[in-house]
Amino acid sequence: SMDVLVCEDDIITLKVIQVALENEKVRVICMKDGRKALEYLKENVVDLIITDIHMPYHNGDEILKLVREDQQRNTPIVMISSDTQEEVIALALKQGVNEFIKKPIDATSIQKKLKKFLIG
Repeated sequence: SMDVLVCEDDIITLKVIQVALENEKVRVICMKDGRKALEYLKENVVDLIITDIHMPYHNGDEILKLVREDQQRNTPIVMISSDTQEEVIALALKQGVNEFIKKPIDATSIQKKLKKFLIG
């Protein structure tokens, strides 16, 4: 099964992601702040990272930086944001985000976006 790290401090969004993934063969690891997520990633390898761009302590872009620059991992990263400005999205994609999900999110759109990253 796949390990999916979800970095999201918004309870509702987190719940929607969990619902979207419950029928998949995945283990969802939830981190409510960026610092915990970064600590986890330093010790563990996951198959997919879903992170909000705005997080307490560390932002999604710092998680992105750690995974892409420091660790040279090609782990797929899906970024969630209520900030839908073109330049934010363009920058994230340039920095190595694989997919962008805009808030408010719903389980169906998440399932569609995540299909290509999920095995089985």
